[in-house]
Amino acid sequence: MDLAFIPSPSHGVVHLGPIPLRGYAFCIIVGVFVAVWLGNKRWIARGGSAGTVADIAVWAVPFGLIGGRLYHVITDYQLYFTDGKDWVDALKIWQGGLGIWGAIAFGALGAWIGCRRRGIALPAYADAIAPGIALAQAIGRWGNWFNQELYGKPTDLPWALKISEGGDRVAGTYHPTFLYESLWCVGVALLVIWADRRFRLGHGRAFALYVAAYCVGRAWIEYLRVDDAHHILGLRLNDWTAAIVFAAAALYFVLSARLRPGREETVEPALAAGSSRSEDAAESEEVEPEDADPVDEVTARATDAGTTAEDTDTATAEDTDAATAEDTHAATAEDTHAVTVSASEDSADEAADAPPGAKARNSRA
Repeated sequence: MDLAFIPSPSHGVVHLGPIPLRGYAFCIIVGVFVAVWLGNKRWIARGGSAGTVADIAVWAVPFGLIGGRLYHVITDYQLYFTDGKDWVDALKIWQGGLGIWGAIAFGALGAWIGCRRRGIALPAYADAIAPGIALAQAIGRWGNWFNQELYGKPTDLPWALKISEGGDRVAGTYHPTFLYESLWCVGVALLVIWADRRFRLGHGRAFALYVAAYCVGRAWIEYLRVDDAHHILGLRLNDWTAAIVFAAAALYFVLSARLRPGREETVEPALAAGSSRSEDAAESEEVEPEDADPVDEVTARATDAGTTAEDTDTATAEDTDAATAEDTHAATAEDTHAVTVSASEDSADEAADAPPGAKARNSRA
């Protein structure tokens, strides 16, 4: 008797009036919002502008959904294109079935298109969004819980997942591989955030670390799953895919660290160029005054000329008054001296012409 287990939902859709709210789609939508939110914060921290991550996600998300569905349909074609199957079900994405490998590959293509339109390098964008993608996967895996799919081998552990009878399912308790992968993806997100802060990863290395770390977890989780899958040399197809992708991510990480160490100084060249032009304009305004209005300039010059003329006239008048005063004083002094000399000469002449008696009286007097 099972004393403890994780229950599964009886159905994966809730009807809000006439609108069906499917748990699988809801988890994917929430995951996308979390990825964009965290990616935007990291992009701004690296010097980018707000909204750039969302603008590029408009390209990346649809491409990722298409790629994820294509990978699932191609690798599990027997579910849709064999006798007794309806190929139209391949279009019913809400019933589950997204391959993460196709989602990442096509999502990267869509992101590349968005980055190219904005003049941004894809590796810088990938580094910013990497932890957010891991968290989106962690949330999206709960969609498998709603659909009661992708569980593991039978187990009686306390955290076993209880699966009900239905379709190709056999009732029982199984390893909750969706929960294992969800928790693993949260750990990958935290690892990438820590490593990025500690080692300042750049040029796509944070994204490569995310890919490599996810592949390690996917390999052992895939070993526990019991759903139908293609096998190559005794290993499930996804195990081989994880091994190849891990090797590619590790190789990129090593080569990138050698060829392009450090982190990008600028993630949005257009934004940096605009800031540089603004700074140059501000410096020019500080060094050179603003161009004056031609009318004001002419008025100012006329005012200065008038002031100068007034000052000159005032100075000239003062000089003239001073010179006139000096000339008047000098003329007055000369006239007085001339009158005195003339009077003395007249007195001498009168004395010379007077009779002797008069001279004597004048002497006694």
